Amino acid sequence: MNISDCREMMAGCSGYGRPMTRVPADAIDRRASRPVVCYKVDQLPPNNAAIYERARESMTCIDEVVVPPRDGRCFEARAGQFFRITSVDGPQVGDLNLWNAEDLGERFFSGKTRQLHASHVSTGDRLWSSLPGLRPLATITHDTLDWYGWDRDGGGVHDVIGTRCDPYTNHLLSGVDYEHCCHSNLTRALVAHTGLPAHEAERHIHDVLNVFMCTGFTHDTHQYFMKASPVRPGDFIEFFAEIDLLGALSACPGGDCGSSHSDDSTPCYPLQVEIFEPAEGTLDGWHTASASGYRGNHGL
Repeated sequence: MNISDCREMMAGCSGYGRPMTRVPADAIDRRASRPVVCYKVDQLPPNNAAIYERARESMTCIDEVVVPPRDGRCFEARAGQFFRITSVDGPQVGDLNLWNAEDLGERFFSGKTRQLHASHVSTGDRLWSSLPGLRPLATITHDTLDWYGWDRDGGGVHDVIGTRCDPYTNHLLSGVDYEHCCHSNLTRALVAHTGLPAHEAERHIHDVLNVFMCTGFTHDTHQYFMKASPVRPGDFIEFFAEIDLLGALSACPGGDCGSSHSDDSTPCYPLQVEIFEPAEGTLDGWHTASASGYRGNHGL
């Protein structure tokens, strides 16, 4: 790469246009720094895959929730249970929120999950909770889309990059009030389940796991993109609840997110959530996840 290449690269970056700063003489050397993975994850709590598989063999479905298109519903999964999200009638993306069932202040932390695992998650990865808890809320135990990997556009499935479609951004960009964005769907679901006033419930809605959504960053401008999900009826992603959980799932108004979202123009389908109870004794050796052992002094 030469200085001219550096200039062209900067010019192609979203938000930059033509660079305003002269490219330094040592730009090539600066760019040549070796990337370092931010976290060494060797010391993460071990994955109890053998226990999960043993428990899956004899588990029984004890509850079911159907999430209507362009709407949201809550569900509960106790520690030691499994919950499964399934595509039923057509390709459909879902936005998932998780909370500690006893404390809504402890909730899914998508950013830390992304740092500890990757931009997209699958079997064996965990969904981590917010600080100061920082513990696994759930572990992914099965994913029928794990074959997808990464496509030629850099897209993958089940991302922890995007936040959720919301009416505020939609109004900012279009000037339209749309009431069935995932943020609103999740808010209504939490209001219905807890009885909280809407303004209080909304504060608990957080960045999601984009279930079945196929996303990535464009090669040229590095902008977040979505493309039609590969999910088909019968596909599912399954989780093991590491603590008592309250979940909320929105069936995104974008349907398979292959064209648009935050409107009613795309075909949408319901999603199914099933709760499974393992047979007695199959979880021997498993223990519910403990909160972070950090003493919390922060140097004070």
